[in-house]
Amino acid sequence: MNKLFNLLTRWTRGRLLPFALLAGLLTLGASACQKAAPEDAHAHDGTSSYFTCPMHPQIVRDEPGKCPICTMDLVKATKQGAPAQPVAAKAGSAALTHYTCPMHPQISREQPGKCPICSMDLVKATKAAPATKAPAGTVAAAPEVMLSAQQQQLAGIRVASLGGAGSSTGSTVLTGTITADANQTRTVSSRVAGRVERLFVRQTGESIQAGAPLVSIYSELLQALQQEYVLSLAQQRAGGPGGNQYGRLVASARQRLRLLGMTEGQLRALAASGWPTASLTFYSPQAGLVQAVGVTEGQYVGEGTLLVSLTNLSSVWVEAQLYPEEVAGVATGQSVQVQVVGLPDTYSGRVVFLSPERQANSKVTLLRVQLANPGGRLQPGMQANVRLPSRSPTATAQSLTLPQDAVLRDSRGSYVWQQVDATGRFRRLKVSTGTETDETVAITGGVEAGAQVVVSGAYLLESEYALYQGTDPMAGMDPNMKM
Repeated sequence: MNKLFNLLTRWTRGRLLPFALLAGLLTLGASACQKAAPEDAHAHDGTSSYFTCPMHPQIVRDEPGKCPICTMDLVKATKQGAPAQPVAAKAGSAALTHYTCPMHPQISREQPGKCPICSMDLVKATKAAPATKAPAGTVAAAPEVMLSAQQQQLAGIRVASLGGAGSSTGSTVLTGTITADANQTRTVSSRVAGRVERLFVRQTGESIQAGAPLVSIYSELLQALQQEYVLSLAQQRAGGPGGNQYGRLVASARQRLRLLGMTEGQLRALAASGWPTASLTFYSPQAGLVQAVGVTEGQYVGEGTLLVSLTNLSSVWVEAQLYPEEVAGVATGQSVQVQVVGLPDTYSGRVVFLSPERQANSKVTLLRVQLANPGGRLQPGMQANVRLPSRSPTATAQSLTLPQDAVLRDSRGSYVWQQVDATGRFRRLKVSTGTETDETVAITGGVEAGAQVVVSGAYLLESEYALYQGTDPMAGMDPNMKM
């Protein structure tokens, strides 16, 4: 009986061993399929997980563990893959929005979430759209930048007008400012010490006529001199011995009163009434605008104190700055054209002053142009462009020549900035270049003859253009770097 049982046991083991091995293989295959399922899911939804160190993001592992640098526990992070999209959508995509970490700008995601390094909330940001090819038959609009007149002046923007076809001369455009003509400015100051009793003008810019009252000042000295003049005049009229002596006293007192500011009309009124006045009124010597008011009512003033400053705007000045290379083409008495910002008319002016020395801490010199202003439309402080004819050729029918500083270059080509109008609008144009020297560049295409091209200060416009476009936080990084 025992022999039979042992024999049956050996036969069963030999037959069941293959079945056990087959069952084990089936179980292992099922487990592998179950483990692969999450990976397949990630492959379809565009996401994958990894483990990294919060302090050393360059450490990337597929399994949890310790950082080999600082031994910190690795934390789980998720990397968003690029979701599948139709080919047509990829070709026309111009998405500018992405999500990035404020502390780690190298992190860029298409959806909001957490930073895998510091766990901060990702913030919405905008980066420049990739350049797209314009459809056939269309021309892409050139980028533009706006600068105020003050920005143009501070940056030293200079614009050169390139001559047209067949022309051998061009012009240089300078940015200037309208100022009051110093030859038409008058200052009324106090000739006596006293107290301001009445102020007839109180604000700058007020228009007044010649002979209009400005300020009345009470002065004890003035009253004493008037009394002396009245007594001397009364004794002269009375006659008697010493008549000639009283005549000299009358003339002396009269002259002193005139030097103190009394007019002939005031002296005649004083002689007729015989009563000294308690105050002296100063009148406007000319018609014009009030430039400055230096006193207030009730204020005590001394001799020589500024009361009112007046200017006549029948003519004005335009002051601009010249570089050394531009001075040689300008002479006193030369006729120039002036375009005032905001006004459609072009004014003809004359160069009245060219400073023989440069301004402190700069390389520029002062140019002053006089303009007739019969209607008073031109006001001090207005911005204007002065056009100076150039003595040297700047353009021909075949090519246009610009200074080296006017042409900007990058990996995509060469560019110049064109002034569109007098409001401060500038346009960036891509050009083709020809023969170059140490100072000039020949422009063979991309800009028309007669265009107003920036020849100084183009780098500022390029910087403003870069600020307008924004910055890409992923610029300069390896797109294949594993995050």
